[in-house]
Amino acid sequence: MTSARSIPHVSDDLDERFNALTAQISAEERRRMSRAARRGWANLPWVRRRRRRWVAALVGVTVVAGAGTLLAHRPDLLAEVGAAFSTPVSEAGPSTGAVPEETTPVDVKPVEASPFEGSPAMYYADGVKGLVMPSPEATGGLSEKDVATALRRTRDLLAASHLDRKTLLGAGRPEAFLKLLHPEERAWFLRHLDRRRPGESDTRHWVVAFAPKTADFTTKTIKVDGRVAYAPFRKDGRSGVRIKANYLFVYAVRRPGQPDTARRVLARRTGEILAYRAGGELVVWIDRWNRRTTGARCDVDDGFVHPYYPDSAPDEEASKATAAPTDPYDHDRKPGKAGCGLASRS
Repeated sequence: MTSARSIPHVSDDLDERFNALTAQISAEERRRMSRAARRGWANLPWVRRRRRRWVAALVGVTVVAGAGTLLAHRPDLLAEVGAAFSTPVSEAGPSTGAVPEETTPVDVKPVEASPFEGSPAMYYADGVKGLVMPSPEATGGLSEKDVATALRRTRDLLAASHLDRKTLLGAGRPEAFLKLLHPEERAWFLRHLDRRRPGESDTRHWVVAFAPKTADFTTKTIKVDGRVAYAPFRKDGRSGVRIKANYLFVYAVRRPGQPDTARRVLARRTGEILAYRAGGELVVWIDRWNRRTTGARCDVDDGFVHPYYPDSAPDEEASKATAAPTDPYDHDRKPGKAGCGLASRS
């Protein structure tokens, strides 16, 4: 009976015989057998998903059971079998894991249409990107730097009066706009802000402010398109540049809490700004600042914009309009007289 202490000697003897056997096979012969083994394994069929594990286990049992007999009769195949099992499986082969399309739910979200789709506003710039000023040049007795400053102030005035969120939805003072006005013009603006008396100017029209609790924005985007030009001027003993602005601002709004009432409201701003030097100071003064609104009520004149929704009560002033509808997206359309008119689209 072999003692436990003799087992390591037996193992060492087997290792020596195995090494002697493999040493008799040349390197070229081992490469040939390795290629043959890879070709044999490459022709084995892949079994889909879970069934492959069962087949692989069965093959493993068969190989182990017949290993002794095989090696006893064909010791030359020892290196070939070893090379086959040491060959890595290509990563391009099928995975044994779950098939993604069967286990992962497909999250398909409906594509939401832009609220500006179907109108020219779809192709307008977003926000301040649409307020593009011309290149400044010295003219009207002003330097190039003065003209550049006046154009920058014009852009800021347009942005503050039409894009500032607090101004758009607030009933308070339009602070962003006020800060840009000349001190004398600011004082006049505040004296006439929210004046409701007949025959008096209401400077609330100088900005776009939706009446409180009448509108929520359906998107953060406000579409902007227009142009600015300037030329020299002389007036009341002053000389400088007159800056003309003609811009469209398109808003997507809805009744608060009612998404099915969404609609577009357009505000067209045409204005003239004078820039000149007085007492060594560059003065930027709003000389004319008109607003026309499409998609809002005509029968409420409080300076605020009141959107006209599909379920709104009839507009009494709009029902009296007799002129042909005009296209509010037409930049070349003359502003026309104050009052209510009809639009061909919104």
